[in-house]
Amino acid sequence: MGHFKELFAYKKAYELAMNIFQTTKQFPPEEKYSLTDQIRRSSRSVCANLAEAYRRRRFRDYFISKLNDAESENTETQVWLDFSKDCTYLSNELHNSFSFLNEETGKLIAYMINNPDKFR
Repeated sequence: MGHFKELFAYKKAYELAMNIFQTTKQFPPEEKYSLTDQIRRSSRSVCANLAEAYRRRRFRDYFISKLNDAESENTETQVWLDFSKDCTYLSNELHNSFSFLNEETGKLIAYMINNPDKFR
């Protein structure tokens, strides 16, 4: 594995971030500086933290720390997905689809945290 873009967690996180970006274009204008920005930022931050972790993977503690950051941002993204559904900006179907992808990403990140030596 030679590049962070090859990580399954990164691929899923990136797919979700792009899905969120496209979908939030339809969110109400009054949410632009709150929910829209927050969910876009947290979903993109998962990707950024995975990339940073992978670049420093030879430093075990740093690698795990950045993965923990990615996991936290992934959890935050789920909160914003739930708010988006409950505010009726996301359909149940989209919420379920995005939440499933978010959960898969979280499981992959947890695997990386628990098996850091497999990524060195």
